[in-house]
Amino acid sequence: MLPTLLAIALLHWVVLVTPGANVLVVTHLAAGGQRRAACCAAVGVTTVAVIWSALAMMGIGAVFAAHPYLRIAVQVAGGLYLLHVAVRLWSSQGGDAPAVAGRLSLLAAFRLGFFTNILNPKSALFFGSVFATALPPQPSAALLMAAVGVVLANALAWHLLLAFAFATAPVQAAYARQRTALNRLASLLVGAFGLRLLAATGQELRSTP
Repeated sequence: MLPTLLAIALLHWVVLVTPGANVLVVTHLAAGGQRRAACCAAVGVTTVAVIWSALAMMGIGAVFAAHPYLRIAVQVAGGLYLLHVAVRLWSSQGGDAPAVAGRLSLLAAFRLGFFTNILNPKSALFFGSVFATALPPQPSAALLMAAVGVVLANALAWHLLLAFAFATAPVQAAYARQRTALNRLASLLVGAFGLRLLAATGQELRSTP
């Protein structure tokens, strides 16, 4: 069991440390002086990682394969949501502006992390491919539960680490000096993630016979 779990953990960490929308949301909140909100966003992201990994074990990848337009619809929604977040970031000038960079309630921060991750069905495909690669042909229930536990531990540890690391005084001071510029940089990055998701979906639609 241990070699299998180590393989799953390694493959998951490779994806976790790759910068993406999840990382950007958590770090942006933390650097903006909202450590508790960043931690709640981290919990939201992690909740979805557990959901997608559990669904992957139940065959959600097969469902998406059988009904590709379902996955495409979720991807389009995800791309549009990220563009919405990007617009709110761009319009924020700091302070108490009603945008992602403004003060978020803990529940709102959790929702931000949750929806940023849940509207990317490629996460389910990733977990499906990881489990298909690393798990034995007939895994036990204990092994399946342990695999989901590894995903939970990895995702929570990584995103909470980011939340605390970017909430340090030097990072917050640097952020305060360049708040508007950093908000707009974050907007461009989030928008790029959204456009990339929409572009990939459009390319997939064009190639579908």
